[in-house]
Amino acid sequence: MAGFGHTTRKHPRSRGRARSRTGPDRASLGIIGLICAIVGLLTLGIVLGPVAVVCGWLAMGRRWTGTQSMPALVAVVLGAIDTLLAIVWLTSAVGPLAGGAF
Repeated sequence: MAGFGHTTRKHPRSRGRARSRTGPDRASLGIIGLICAIVGLLTLGIVLGPVAVVCGWLAMGRRWTGTQSMPALVAVVLGAIDTLLAIVWLTSAVGPLAGGAF
């Protein structure tokens, strides 16, 4: 008899269904990060680069060891390159003012 706060089943029937309700899965985050990294190389690198790194890092499970999906790893690498190129472009756009000469 199930009543007064006691349940008959302690665990969900399948773990796959319970995990899919809590948030996006790792494969989707890897693909989203890869898309952000590729688009960030063309436009808005300073915004999409860090987004790609974060999505790729979350898709890899926040660790470098173990089995990672290839889109997640590519998203982290391209996102880092994208962010670095955007920072270099922004500092070169400032020109001689960055050297301290007025």
